Amino acid sequence: MTPKLQQFDERDTGGLRRYEYDDRVVYAVDVGLGEATVDVAGSTVMLVSDDDQAEFEVPESGTVEAAINNGVLTVEVGR
Repeated sequence: MTPKLQQFDERDTGGLRRYEYDDRVVYAVDVGLGEATVDVAGSTVMLVSDDDQAEFEVPESGTVEAAINNGVLTVEVGR
Protein backbone atom coordinates (compact mmCIF):
# COMPACT_ATOMS: atom_id res chain seq x y z
CA MET A 1 0.00 0.00 0.00
CA THR A 2 1.42 3.40 -0.88
CA PRO A 3 2.03 5.81 2.00
CA LYS A 4 -0.72 8.16 0.77
CA LEU A 5 -3.33 5.41 0.67
CA GLN A 6 -2.15 4.08 4.02
CA GLN A 7 -2.46 7.56 5.57
CA PHE A 8 -6.01 7.90 4.30
CA ASP A 9 -6.92 4.38 5.41
CA GLU A 10 -5.59 5.04 8.92
CA ARG A 11 -7.10 8.55 9.02
CA ASP A 12 -3.68 10.14 9.55
CA THR A 13 -4.45 13.84 9.40
CA GLY A 14 -1.11 14.59 7.71
CA GLY A 15 -2.59 14.14 4.22
CA LEU A 16 -6.30 14.01 4.95
CA ARG A 17 -8.34 17.19 5.02
CA ARG A 18 -11.85 17.48 6.51
CA TYR A 19 -14.21 20.33 5.66
CA GLU A 20 -17.55 20.89 7.40
CA TYR A 21 -20.47 22.67 5.78
CA ASP A 22 -24.08 23.09 6.90
CA ASP A 23 -25.36 20.31 4.64
CA ARG A 24 -22.30 18.04 4.26
CA VAL A 25 -18.84 16.98 5.44
CA VAL A 26 -16.11 16.65 2.80
CA TYR A 27 -12.90 14.62 3.11
CA ALA A 28 -10.09 15.19 0.61
CA VAL A 29 -6.70 13.54 0.09
CA ASP A 30 -4.14 13.53 -2.72
CA VAL A 31 -3.83 9.97 -4.03
CA GLY A 32 -1.54 10.83 -6.96
CA LEU A 33 -2.07 11.00 -10.68
CA GLY A 34 -1.88 7.26 -11.40
CA GLU A 35 -4.84 5.17 -12.45
CA ALA A 36 -7.31 5.03 -9.57
CA THR A 37 -10.96 4.13 -9.10
CA VAL A 38 -13.28 4.66 -6.17
CA ASP A 39 -16.59 3.06 -5.24
CA VAL A 40 -18.98 3.40 -2.32
CA ALA A 41 -21.02 0.62 -0.70
CA GLY A 42 -23.17 1.99 2.12
CA SER A 43 -20.75 3.88 4.36
CA THR A 44 -17.67 2.02 3.07
CA VAL A 45 -15.38 3.72 0.54
CA MET A 46 -13.19 1.43 -1.57
CA LEU A 47 -10.19 2.86 -3.42
CA VAL A 48 -8.06 0.95 -5.92
CA SER A 49 -4.90 2.57 -7.30
CA ASP A 50 -2.50 0.60 -9.51
CA ASP A 51 -1.74 -2.49 -7.36
CA ASP A 52 -2.85 -0.90 -4.07
CA GLN A 53 -6.25 -0.90 -2.47
CA ALA A 54 -7.76 0.69 0.62
CA GLU A 55 -11.14 0.40 2.28
CA PHE A 56 -12.52 2.48 5.13
CA GLU A 57 -15.72 3.40 6.90
CA VAL A 58 -16.97 6.98 6.79
CA PRO A 59 -17.50 8.16 10.40
CA GLU A 60 -20.49 10.44 9.65
CA SER A 61 -23.89 9.05 8.72
CA GLY A 62 -25.70 10.21 5.60
CA THR A 63 -25.50 9.89 1.83
CA VAL A 64 -21.91 9.14 0.76
CA GLU A 65 -20.50 10.14 -2.63
CA ALA A 66 -16.87 9.75 -3.72
CA ALA A 67 -14.91 10.90 -6.77
CA ILE A 68 -11.36 11.31 -7.98
CA ASN A 69 -10.41 14.41 -9.94
CA ASN A 70 -6.81 15.28 -10.92
CA GLY A 71 -5.45 12.82 -8.36
CA VAL A 72 -7.52 14.13 -5.45
CA LEU A 73 -10.02 11.82 -3.80
CA THR A 74 -13.05 13.60 -2.32
CA VAL A 75 -15.68 11.92 -0.19
CA GLU A 76 -18.84 13.92 0.50
CA VAL A 77 -21.22 12.88 3.26
CA GLY A 78 -24.62 14.58 3.20
CA ARG A 79 -26.24 15.46 6.51
